[in-house]
Amino acid sequence: MGKYGLPVTTGGHMSAEVTGSMYIAGEAVSGDDREFRAVDPATGTTLDPAFRFAGSKLATRAAELAEAAFEPFRAASTQQRARLLELAADEIDAVAEAAAQRAHLETGLPLPRLTGEVARTTGQLRLFATTLREGSWNGARIDHELPDRAPARRPDVRQRRVPVGPVVVFAASNFPLAFSVAGGDTASALAAGCPVIAKAHEAHPGTSEIVAAAITRAVAASGLPAGVFSMVLADGPTVAIELVTHPAIAAVGFTGSRRVGLALVAAASRRPVPIPVYAEMSAVNPVFLLPARLSEAAAELGAAFVGSLTLGAGQFCTNPGIIVAVDGPDLDRFTAAAGDAVAGSSPAPMLTGSIAANYADGVARLTAHQGVEVVARGETAGTPGTSETPGSGHPSRGSAALVSTSADEFLASPDLQNEVFGAASVIVRATTTDQLLDVARAMEGQLTATVHASDEDAPLASGLLPVLERLAGRIIFNGWPTGVEVVPSMVHGGPFPATSDGRTTSVGTHAMDRFLRPVAYQDVPDGLLPAAVREANPDGLLRLVDGAYTRN
Repeated sequence: MGKYGLPVTTGGHMSAEVTGSMYIAGEAVSGDDREFRAVDPATGTTLDPAFRFAGSKLATRAAELAEAAFEPFRAASTQQRARLLELAADEIDAVAEAAAQRAHLETGLPLPRLTGEVARTTGQLRLFATTLREGSWNGARIDHELPDRAPARRPDVRQRRVPVGPVVVFAASNFPLAFSVAGGDTASALAAGCPVIAKAHEAHPGTSEIVAAAITRAVAASGLPAGVFSMVLADGPTVAIELVTHPAIAAVGFTGSRRVGLALVAAASRRPVPIPVYAEMSAVNPVFLLPARLSEAAAELGAAFVGSLTLGAGQFCTNPGIIVAVDGPDLDRFTAAAGDAVAGSSPAPMLTGSIAANYADGVARLTAHQGVEVVARGETAGTPGTSETPGSGHPSRGSAALVSTSADEFLASPDLQNEVFGAASVIVRATTTDQLLDVARAMEGQLTATVHASDEDAPLASGLLPVLERLAGRIIFNGWPTGVEVVPSMVHGGPFPATSDGRTTSVGTHAMDRFLRPVAYQDVPDGLLPAAVREANPDGLLRLVDGAYTRN
């Protein structure tokens, strides 16, 4: 037994070896609930070793140790927190090949993509380290005392932001590294000074173990309390909900389906002290093809669209699920080119058998919808060129699907907006540019909205842009939505139901904002103030002082 009375695994748990472990505050431990194994979606074979889910005892202990670590962690210097993030990046880089290889086995995603995903994961850890040292995340503001103000003195008021407390992070199925145990939610929460309990995704437990071991080594090397980080494998409907409702937990980061995200939001809101759940959920990421640009490059756009649609078997949260354009010969040319590209696309492994089954059901509902015309179906795993049910040749493979409908039908059928997670998309044919705008106004909140426009389309684009600002968190011109650049200005969020809180982002340095809250200090003696709002400004921060930004 370990020092916390937990069952400790033996051998290899501080390397890239996969042992079937999870990590609770620095110790590799065995789960105490039911056994499961990862599955290679490309072959359908199970993978060694066996893992066990955490029961209530382990989940509770992780929450208690995170709470115990919170005060020393929030009191740690900015430099020490930044160093933790850099050490974590270094440790993950040291096991990058093993992590990518294991992720390839557990997800069926291409190895080159996963190698790049490791680099994205470590890059965003280092980005948050840089952000910590830069200091603007403090949000420091000072309004000096006005002792002679009539009729009453104005007090000295200063503001900075502080961490909210321990955070539970739910890893995504479709990004086993960059939106997983060491992904953006974990990186931003740790940067904010919040201990993290990462609930790993059961589809890639081996990858999660490798990465969790790396973070655990980084925490130890940084000299911070071990409870700053834990990784658990937990059954969602039971133990995961227990984590969300544990009184030590102050916030939740989630990436996944709308159904699960809303269940977490509901559970968190029923607590005696409700907490925020920052859930990235569902989106169809509409693409608007404006007339002049469509006339210039209909066939080219059609082929490029399908490249984005089928990337990663369509299993991106920014997958382009809706195309909107004015009907006519140019849209016909686009549709023909896109249809040819879809028909020639090969089936690809989907992340899990349940995801593949849900995709097949979603496509079946879409194609059976009255008023919808099937444009093309991708090759199936069994018989190339046929139009069988997507994935029919293999339980975890999905084939692309493209359908078309009128704008009238789309506006009358809200279910056509529902996300089909995979390489499926709907072409919406508007009769006029005014109706194209009506379609945009009628859509639910989205992560992205894309516009393809030429100079001649500027008047229409000018009218469309304000509509899209209300619709989506990121607006793209003359590109495709798949791919999210990790830079300070990025927004990966959007109005409900794309996320549970459209004021936030899970990518970019503003992701820290979710795990910080403002505190004002009124007439507090300078010697007692935190460094960020002391009069001398020891860290040289850019601060808003009496209404003007200064480093003095």
